[in-house]
Amino acid sequence: MPAALDRTSEPKDSPGRPPRRRVLRAGAALAAGAGALPLLDACAATTSDGIGADGRVTIEMWHGQNETGGKAIEALAADFNRSQSRVRVNANSGGVVADAMLQKVTAALAAGAYPDIAYIFGSDLASIARSPKVVDLTSALRGGSPPWNDFWPSVREAVTLHGKVRAAPSLLDSLAVACNTTLFRRAGIPLPRAGWTWAEFVATAKKLTDSGHGVFGTGWPGAGDEDTVWRLWPMVWDLGGDVIAPDGKNIGFVDSGKRALETVAQLVADKSVYIDPKPGSEQMYQVFVSGRMAMVITGPWQLPNILESKLPYDVVPMPTYSGKPLTISGPDTWTVFDNGKARAKAAVEFVQWLISPAQDVRWDIGGGSLPLSKESERESGWQRHSADTVGLPVFTKALETARVRPIHPAYPQISQATGEAVVSVLLGRASPAKAVRQCADKANAALLIPR
Repeated sequence: MPAALDRTSEPKDSPGRPPRRRVLRAGAALAAGAGALPLLDACAATTSDGIGADGRVTIEMWHGQNETGGKAIEALAADFNRSQSRVRVNANSGGVVADAMLQKVTAALAAGAYPDIAYIFGSDLASIARSPKVVDLTSALRGGSPPWNDFWPSVREAVTLHGKVRAAPSLLDSLAVACNTTLFRRAGIPLPRAGWTWAEFVATAKKLTDSGHGVFGTGWPGAGDEDTVWRLWPMVWDLGGDVIAPDGKNIGFVDSGKRALETVAQLVADKSVYIDPKPGSEQMYQVFVSGRMAMVITGPWQLPNILESKLPYDVVPMPTYSGKPLTISGPDTWTVFDNGKARAKAAVEFVQWLISPAQDVRWDIGGGSLPLSKESERESGWQRHSADTVGLPVFTKALETARVRPIHPAYPQISQATGEAVVSVLLGRASPAKAVRQCADKANAALLIPR
C-alpha cells in the first residue's frame, strides 16, 4: 500500500487560495480550422469598430484571477486607463477562475460574444489557437519591447505555434524543491545542493520519513491531472526522452518514462511519499506547511502559503539523473481575440504595455509569477522582492534551463494517459513498464487523429 495519511486527519483545503494548477481540461472542439491564422492588419471591423462616441476604444479582458491576483491585474488595467484617453480596458474575471477559462472562451467564441483578451493556460493554447478569431501577435511581439530574445527561451516557445506567436506571455513559473529545514536539521542531514540526483532524492525522502509521527519524506499529486503529470516531464527530458517523438506520430518517452516511473515506484515502495488524491494538490501542500513533509516539488506560487505558515524552509534545484540543471516551466498566456480592427489594435497595445518590464514586475509580485524577461529580472523592484523572499532566486535561476510542454492539440490526451500511468504506479496497480505501455496505446492513438 502506498503511504497515506489517515483520512480523519487529512488537512482541509485552504479557503480562498485556489491551487495554481488543477485538472487539464481538453475543452470542446472549436468550429474554426487550424489553418486560419489572421494577421492583425487583416482584422475585419465590426459595425462600430469598437469606437465609442467619445472616440475611445473599449476592450474587455477576462483575467480568470481572484483575490490577490485579480486585484493586481485590475490595478494595472486601471493605471493603463489613467495613463491615456484612447483606450479603456474593462478587466474582470470573466465569471470563472483560470481553470475554467478554456471552456468559457470556447463557448463565447461559438456564441459570437467573446472578450478581446483572455487568460489561457499555455497547455491550452494549441486548442484555442485553432480559431481564426485568435489574433496573430508575431509582428507585435517579435518587433516590440522588450526585445523578443530577451524573453526566457521557455516563454518564447510557449507562445509560438507553427512559427507564429499566437499569444502574449502572462504568468511564468518553474519547478524546484522546497525543503523543511527543521526536519533536515533534526535528522542531521545537510540540505541538497545543485546537481543532486534522483537517487539521492529517493534516499533522502526515505531517511526523513517518520511514520510514527506522520512525517513523509515527500509528496506527489495522485489525481491523474496535469499537476500529477508535469512533474514527470523534467525526468523524461533528462533521460533523453520527449513528450512527442520527432515523427509526431508516437510518444517519445517509452524508455525514459519507464525509468522515471521506476523512481516514483521506489518512493512508493519506501512508503516515503504522501499521495494527494484530490485535484490541485492542496492537501499535499497542507501536509508540507504543517511540518509533516520534508520535501515538496513545487513552484513559486506556493511561497506565499509557506511564508504565511512561518515554516522554516529553503528551496533547492530539481534533482537530475545527469547532474545537469533541468526543470519545467509552465508559462500561461494573454490571448487576444479579433473583435474588429480598432479593438484588436487596442488589445495588442495593452498586452504590450502589460508585459513591459515595469508592469511585468508589478504583476509578478502581485500574481505570484516569475519575470518574463531578463530585463524584467533586472528591474529594481524585482531585485528587492527576490532578495526578501527565501528561495525565489532558485526558481528564477531555473528559467535558464527550463523546458516547456509541447504546444500540440493532442497534448491534453497525452497528459490524461500519462496521468493515469503515474497514478497506477503510485497506487501499486501497475509496474512502470506496464503503465507506460498502456499510456502509449492511448496517447499514440490521439496523435494519429488528424488536426
